[in-house]
Amino acid sequence: MKERHLYPDGVFLCRDSGRRIFYKLVLHVLMGIFIPKPQNMKLSFLILLIFPIAVFSQTEKSQEKEKIKILIMQYSEARETQDSILLRKILTEDIDQLVSNGQWRIGIAEATAGMQTSTRSNPGTRSLEVEKIKFLSENVALVDCRYIITSPNGSKREMWSSFSVVKTGENWRISAIRNMNPSAGN
Repeated sequence: MKERHLYPDGVFLCRDSGRRIFYKLVLHVLMGIFIPKPQNMKLSFLILLIFPIAVFSQTEKSQEKEKIKILIMQYSEARETQDSILLRKILTEDIDQLVSNGQWRIGIAEATAGMQTSTRSNPGTRSLEVEKIKFLSENVALVDCRYIITSPNGSKREMWSSFSVVKTGENWRISAIRNMNPSAGN
């Protein structure tokens, strides 16, 4: 005699029952509810399919945010150490930069030369603190940072920097930089 178990929706589960009943049981366990009608099963399957995708998407987005934060740290380090090799690795060829005095630096050669000149002529420790990352697409993000230059005498120059970053392959690179002096209260 076959062992039978009765479930609340009236389905008997035998050891040799078909896949349909097995999948229904799995749904019962995973969803924590009992689904007596077939039309509800379609909705439940849809929920089971979408939920992992949404969770995966959030996990992937947080991983991408971490990669972007590392990119900004690398940029800050490259500026501090005047590492033109690292700058060329993390900047796009067509980068454009608008600095706080209104000067434009177009292209990687002009941008890196300007960054090195600026670092030499404005001594101090630079720090960038990521405030917000907004994804415009899977491969494009806008990064807003607090940009602080602490001079050797201890005075601080507090600004904002916005970075447009693009993903090429597995790596994020900086495509545009905007430095701004904040208005009072910001």
